[in-house]
Amino acid sequence: MDARLNYLSSPIAGKAAKQFMAVGRTLKGSALPALTQELVALRVSQINGCAICIDMHTKEAGAAGETSVRLNLVAAWREATVFTEAERAALELAEEGTRVADAAGGVSDEVWANAAKHYDDEQLTTLVILVSFMNSVNRLNIITRQPCAGDYEPGMFG
Repeated sequence: MDARLNYLSSPIAGKAAKQFMAVGRTLKGSALPALTQELVALRVSQINGCAICIDMHTKEAGAAGETSVRLNLVAAWREATVFTEAERAALELAEEGTRVADAAGGVSDEVWANAAKHYDDEQLTTLVILVSFMNSVNRLNIITRQPCAGDYEPGMFG
């Protein structure tokens, strides 16, 4: 499959990509645990079907020490016993924040309150921005059919 657009040859894409990368670095430097960030990024990407991001966040999580058992169970986290209550709250918020068209109310008060039991305001802010960021990146990759899933190496985008 060939990409519909070549981001590397577009001046506007280059400028926007720098901003996107800056957002990603800011989130990584936050107080939200790195492995939670990777699990959330992976789950959002699974829901959206973004192969590049699934590849990236699976490998980044593994490089950060995540186990293959937990990575393999992210898609079925509700039935899995390997996630903490905090991680489960983050994954649930990520799902409702990604499936806003499926749930007319967006993120429910119950899901928000559960996340707020486990994360402080700064971590919740990071979580909300991360979910929004991943949805945006997923859509950019899917719309333009970026074909590099499988080629990602941990740390590749620094």
